[in-house]
Amino acid sequence: MKLTSQQLERFTEDGYLVLKRVLSGERLAKLTEECMSAWFAEKEDFDPEATWLQNSLLPDIHHRSRLVRDYYFDGPLVGVAEHLVGPNIKGATSQLTFKLKGNIKPFGWHQDNGYGQLDPATAISTLTALDDADIENGCLWVLPGSHQAGQVDVSDRLSTEAKAAGADLSVEVDRESDAVPVQLSAGDAAVLHCHLLHRSEGNLSTDRDRRILFLRYADADAVEVYNARQPRLGPLLRGKTRYPEVAAFERELFAENETS
Repeated sequence: MKLTSQQLERFTEDGYLVLKRVLSGERLAKLTEECMSAWFAEKEDFDPEATWLQNSLLPDIHHRSRLVRDYYFDGPLVGVAEHLVGPNIKGATSQLTFKLKGNIKPFGWHQDNGYGQLDPATAISTLTALDDADIENGCLWVLPGSHQAGQVDVSDRLSTEAKAAGADLSVEVDRESDAVPVQLSAGDAAVLHCHLLHRSEGNLSTDRDRRILFLRYADADAVEVYNARQPRLGPLLRGKTRYPEVAAFERELFAENETS
């Protein structure tokens, strides 16, 4: 997928984009079906007694769904990453991020680079909607332009123990009244700069889920600041890398794609 000059300017200024109908029709339906099969193999419907991680997150979804793997490795969002990050791209995260009906817990203001600080700080998060996402069922809210202020330091809350427990890395913001909702139709994708401040309210719908496929892309040589600057491991999707462990990462999954 190629971005227009207007879209590139908007991303530079606002720190996010909404891309319409990245997935649609049978392809969206089948990908959603595979995601839900993977979800229910490990999880259930919303449980008010469960933790946020148990209710809302399923990591490495591309290990569990061939269609997600296709989309993650070679879908239109990889082309978007080339425009916004550069010619050398690796996958940094794939996960399901759900707010199922009944989950009224909000998620506070944060930056995605706070939860996995990478250098260079050019990574993007992509959120492909599997359902219509609106204010009622907990869509994303963003502070346009907030990425321009750079990284908010949350390192004091990033101990090994805190990360394992799902640390709260939410931050206070000065101009919450400037926030805007990012409402998506199923199959749309939001693209966020890694420093963009964003949050979500709870799902207040009584009969609708808000299910998101979350894929993060980074420079192929990006390192983890919080991990002694070790290279972030992830599949090399475009271009080249100076790290052989990245170049070799998950190559067996590429081979599976080619033979499936």
